[in-house]
Amino acid sequence: MSIKQRVKKLIHSKHMLAGIGLASFLESTIVPIPLEALLIPLMQKRREQLWLIATITTLGCLIGALVGYSIGYFLFDLVRDWIMTYLTSEAQFSKFQRSMSNNGFWFVFSTGITPVPLQIAMLAAGVTKFSLLLYMLAVTLSRCIRYFGLALLVYYFGDKTEQLIRKYKWQGVLAGIVIVVIFIAMRVWL
Repeated sequence: MSIKQRVKKLIHSKHMLAGIGLASFLESTIVPIPLEALLIPLMQKRREQLWLIATITTLGCLIGALVGYSIGYFLFDLVRDWIMTYLTSEAQFSKFQRSMSNNGFWFVFSTGITPVPLQIAMLAAGVTKFSLLLYMLAVTLSRCIRYFGLALLVYYFGDKTEQLIRKYKWQGVLAGIVIVVIFIAMRVWL
């Protein structure tokens, strides 16, 4: 069965919400493929559940984000010696920890709204023992912007949403990156 056929089957399934929650969980943990290709047609066909789909997608991602953070937080010590011997040094790791401490919120936030796989931020935050509260706040805000923003586009533009995203995708990504860089620069220099 092709991906297109599976999406059509999911759209009309009574398990659609559970399926999208699971897909979101998997996307945020082990499958670094953005969900937008699935969410756009799903939201367009099930507009009566548009906001619920965005909510379930966000919740699935947040559960996955907690799992990813926990993996970095609890399992890093098992491989720490090997990593410090072959991949980095204690001094470099300490510098990375300071960087996460100072700019971790914006690193996680920007990773959450851009096409960069969230797994990078999850593991980095867990490994450096970054504040769980700030981490979850950054993931929640960034993924709400991403998924509810998509729902808002579908709400206003309906079936034209996919065309708009294809046409302006890189401009949107660039604008998001510029905004995050400005916030980081303001934090550093002010």
